[in-house]
Amino acid sequence: MAQLRSVSSQRTIKLVYYSCNSPSSSGLVAAAAAATNSNGKCNQKRTLHTAAAPTGSAKALSSSSSLALTSTPTLDVLNGQRRLLQSPFLCDVGIGMGVGVGARRSMHSAAHDQQQAQVALAEATDERKSKQGQYESKPVHQPNANGQSQRDPLDVSFNDPIAAFKSKTTWELVRAYMVYVICSSEKLVEHNMKLLKVARTLLGSKLFVLLMKSSFYGHFVAGENRHTIVPTLERLRSFGVKPILDYSVEEDITQEEAEKREVESSVSSASDNTKDAGALPQYHVDKSFADRRYKVSSARTYFYLNEATCERNMETFIKCLEAVSDDDAKEPRARAQGATFGTGITAIKLTALGRPQLLLQLSEVIMRTRKYMEALVGGQGNVLTHHKTIKDLEQYYACVGDNKDVQAFLKNVTSDKEGILHLFPWSGIVDEDSQLSDTFRVPDPITGQMRRLISQISPKEEEMFRNMIRRLNTIVKTAAELDVRIMIDAEQTYFQPAISRITLEMMRKYNKEKAIVFNTYQCYLREAYREVGTDLEQAKRQNFYFGAKLVRGAYMDQERARAQALGYADPVNPTYEATTDMYHKTLTECLRRIKVLKDVGDDARKIGIMVASHNEDTVRFAIENMKSIGISPEDKVICFGQLLGMCDYITFPLGQAGYSAYKYIPYGPVEEVLPYLSRRAQENKGVLKKIKKEKRLLASEIRRRLFRGQLFYKPKGNYVPI
Repeated sequence: MAQLRSVSSQRTIKLVYYSCNSPSSSGLVAAAAAATNSNGKCNQKRTLHTAAAPTGSAKALSSSSSLALTSTPTLDVLNGQRRLLQSPFLCDVGIGMGVGVGARRSMHSAAHDQQQAQVALAEATDERKSKQGQYESKPVHQPNANGQSQRDPLDVSFNDPIAAFKSKTTWELVRAYMVYVICSSEKLVEHNMKLLKVARTLLGSKLFVLLMKSSFYGHFVAGENRHTIVPTLERLRSFGVKPILDYSVEEDITQEEAEKREVESSVSSASDNTKDAGALPQYHVDKSFADRRYKVSSARTYFYLNEATCERNMETFIKCLEAVSDDDAKEPRARAQGATFGTGITAIKLTALGRPQLLLQLSEVIMRTRKYMEALVGGQGNVLTHHKTIKDLEQYYACVGDNKDVQAFLKNVTSDKEGILHLFPWSGIVDEDSQLSDTFRVPDPITGQMRRLISQISPKEEEMFRNMIRRLNTIVKTAAELDVRIMIDAEQTYFQPAISRITLEMMRKYNKEKAIVFNTYQCYLREAYREVGTDLEQAKRQNFYFGAKLVRGAYMDQERARAQALGYADPVNPTYEATTDMYHKTLTECLRRIKVLKDVGDDARKIGIMVASHNEDTVRFAIENMKSIGISPEDKVICFGQLLGMCDYITFPLGQAGYSAYKYIPYGPVEEVLPYLSRRAQENKGVLKKIKKEKRLLASEIRRRLFRGQLFYKPKGNYVPI
């Protein structure tokens, strides 16, 4: 009986294959129906015999073939094939080939007979598409007469290995699989940096570089310089994905050297190392946490050495901008369509551009200002959230209202008809002529005497701050001239208030016609929703374009340990689920405000959001909410981003389906990006569930190519990024 079933199944496979190559468009649909019919072989034969009959003219033939390729039965068959390939890598070769022990065992049930037929039909469909050039270079939908870009349907379960990896050669798939296998070994990952150094010593420089390029470096890094990364950028764009460039070279310094640099660069030379009255411990350096790499795996760290190093970092960021701009220049169709997300992005860190002490002091000023406002009027949060007016302030200072300093202070308060936005003219921090020491002074409501909220700063340090702002201004001006974007990364909470304030002022200065500058918000922080809401409100009231990248965050373990050691409130959400809720709540508020802009006929692009997440549930949440409130990918207000070498099964299907999708692209010389590679390995160790899915999809696609004889498959996309 088993042999009879085997023979029957093989006949069914041959008939299905024949029907796929018959001239009838209906043959494909009929064959699919026959393959899934469990009522007996006679019905299958009759259906397939009918399906094989030739019909229609050449024109009908062409149009109906297109329909057949996208019909529901065919999609069901492809889904059946995917389910069939869920088993571990190469374990089910017998099933895939229809021979061997596994295949003979499967013939003992009618259900497996049907699966055999489904696999054959799917493979025949792939072959047919390959012959037509569709698999290698063309998605299902062809461009119309208006030149609109080609699009594939999106599988929101992100379980389609063909869509995920059609941009990769078979060698790249094998390399990725092996990298993930190694990342699954905790012992190898734990000692990865030591092993890399030993390998470099034993192999010598040339062999070591070759080994890295054929393994970790080749998988996670795009190339050594702005010229060698061009092929990677071009291929990404041809499959609908755009770049966020990051020059990932880091100094490989010891913990002792890192601590020494951080302590020296975080204390003012004008102070006597004693904290002012009301000083906040969170915003002062502590040697125990001076090495900011402590318990951080996914973020690059800069340690201040001198002003010359900061100048070199500025030049590096500008080269990144130029590299992105060069790549964009090769996409005239995207430019012609005026796609605001058609341009690339460069990621920068503010700690690379200046002395960290200045960011610490500015952050403390911001938090002291909040506490001052809370003491004055009650409540909590940013000054803007108190909804007070100048008249309210005048009443609070009634006892000292005739004081000239108080009057001058009230004159400089930033407000509009809805109330006070800022107590200080924050625009001064991005103007190169303002002095920090003179800006951050508030009147005592009892005595009227002006008191300084910022700790002592020497003239030399004032100059350093102006240099930091000059560097940032130069970078943003260059980005505006090149029509590319700047994404300012989030950092530790003791720097973040200053980073966010400087970034917002850059937005106000440069984001007048579109979003050039983006801020980053870490949703594992308890205050993330409030901070984003406040900044959105400021953008609305001061009429500038708001750009935000939403991430879960990179410094959780470090932040918790530091808060406990220094005795301040833990700034991090208590659980992973709470962080997910915070992310979704914050994203929902952004989407709601975008919808409001659309409903009143305003420019919806005044708010641009990047969903930078490797969590497919969060990506699905964003897509579903976009649909529910009527935001389409063509609105160009929501984009998605993942790291190069991670979550390809999310990024590429999104890009190929017409969503704005980005890859975070690191580059730099092999031996100088080893700290980056070490972090990538550490990060992958912490997301074993994601690795498990990526490995499964990789194995499935490798098997499929083996069975189809596509070992030398050459990726060639024809998609235009949104």
